[in-house]
Amino acid sequence: MSFRTATRDAGSDSGRVGVEGNARLTAVNGTLLVVLLAVEGVTILAIRQMITLHVYLGLLLVGPVLLKTGSTGYRFIRYYTHAAPYARKGPPHPILRILGPVVILASLAVLGTGIGLVFTGPDHAEPLMTLHQASFIIWFAVTTIHVLGHAIAAGRTTWRELRDPSVTPAARGRRWRVAAIAAALIAGVGLATALTPAAHAWTTRPAYRMDDSSAARTVHDPARSNVIIRRLTTDGAAPTPRVAVNPES
Repeated sequence: MSFRTATRDAGSDSGRVGVEGNARLTAVNGTLLVVLLAVEGVTILAIRQMITLHVYLGLLLVGPVLLKTGSTGYRFIRYYTHAAPYARKGPPHPILRILGPVVILASLAVLGTGIGLVFTGPDHAEPLMTLHQASFIIWFAVTTIHVLGHAIAAGRTTWRELRDPSVTPAARGRRWRVAAIAAALIAGVGLATALTPAAHAWTTRPAYRMDDSSAARTVHDPARSNVIIRRLTTDGAAPTPRVAVNPES
């Protein structure tokens, strides 16, 4: 074997290890993101009661989302600049390939508008609130397809990362991948810890705040054929009933 052939083979092996390392980093970090996003989704079901956790997790997600954007963006650039190892691996399915940039842009839009809302507070939430909700709807739709499309391959890659003996070439870079994911989490926790207090206008407001128009209830009393209007107060005082006599009684 000539020196040139040996060098080419060594470079090819190194390239394959790099592609596999990038795939493992993306898969493990993506799996972590799915777990965090599932918890964040639970907070949406009771957003008023869980607003503090919702804000904190939303800010924490910034670190892992940026790491995944970086790892997938690196593969994207390497493939389209015709790097041989990434070209041999090939692109994702055409649908996933088209949706990839949309997932990234929607994710950044959701996080960006969410951070903006931290500082505007509920009294000046528009138009960021509308943009936040709209970008979330788009993000949820495209991310669902994205996750389903990558679930099997990502699961297998994550399993290889967890079970592969450390003596294999791809596993030797595991410590750096673990360090990258840990750094992303630490950055996210730091950001969330620093900015969550700024969301006090959201986190300290009552779980249910009702104004006069929404506090009014009407109850029909069939025994007296009257309409009783009970107006609930928001300052803790006892409700004051008013009775309007039905003209027909």
